[in-house]
Amino acid sequence: MARKELEEKDSRFRENIFQRTLNRMLVGMLIAISYLPFWILYRLSDVMYLFIRFIFRYRWKVITTNLRNAFSEKPESEIKQIRNRFYRHFCDVFFESIKIYSISDNAIGKRLLVKGADVANDFFDKGRSVVALAMHHNNWEWTGFAQSKLKHHILNIYNPVRGNQAMEDFLLHNRQKWGSTSIPVHKTARALVEYQAKGELTGLWLAADQTPPARSKFWTIFLNQETPFFQGPEKIATSTNQPVFFQHTKKTGRGRYVIEFTLLFENPKEVEQKEILLVYVRKAEEIIRAEPEYYLWSHRRWKHKRPEGVELTV
Repeated sequence: MARKELEEKDSRFRENIFQRTLNRMLVGMLIAISYLPFWILYRLSDVMYLFIRFIFRYRWKVITTNLRNAFSEKPESEIKQIRNRFYRHFCDVFFESIKIYSISDNAIGKRLLVKGADVANDFFDKGRSVVALAMHHNNWEWTGFAQSKLKHHILNIYNPVRGNQAMEDFLLHNRQKWGSTSIPVHKTARALVEYQAKGELTGLWLAADQTPPARSKFWTIFLNQETPFFQGPEKIATSTNQPVFFQHTKKTGRGRYVIEFTLLFENPKEVEQKEILLVYVRKAEEIIRAEPEYYLWSHRRWKHKRPEGVELTV
């Protein structure tokens, strides 16, 4: 199975008996927490904010450096405000993501609205699969609920958790709760071929703002910095001519969001391949600049340097 293949490739995926026991205990605690009502979860979030902001200073240097580089035109006082708001939102998303395990369809349906599903469903009726490019802005974990409004079988591409099978199972339960399927990134191509062979129409969901290896051939300017992107999304879209959507989750209140699907390209084969990622990047950048506190600044997005001989794509 996929897990055994990963363990053969990378020993970091393995866990000894002691680690396995601790991991299971931790996940058991998370499951218990998920049954708490939202008002208690948000009180816990407030406490967590105080700890990671003032005591542990969670990824303080990474967050601050990312913000300063992305918004070099902003004064330090504004950088500080964005950083503090990020910490608060980050804590909320942490507990909201745990809540997925036990939340009912009715409860999340009251907190989450899906827009643009009708456009995607029109393509399903026409017999066409689609690709959705997403980003780590607001609550990306709740987007699995969109499957309940979409006709396509959603395939979520993800990186498996290393050395923690219990956490892997917990996350997969949450992400597949409403009927979508999570595909390990190393099995993407194989899965697409299998679903195509079965004649099943799919919606390939990709968080396209993740960090690819330094050898990536696609580099462009993103938030004032040279940034690499995976080319897989545009290659898949152009080779299959599947309509490309931009998927974004907008926050309307604490624990309340709107999932929006916006059509970017109806026929990707008709445009130059690089345009797909460039349009995605500019759209993501526009959203982040409007609401910077909701982006995942704790991620080391800009850890690579552009290799010699690789030109910037503009």
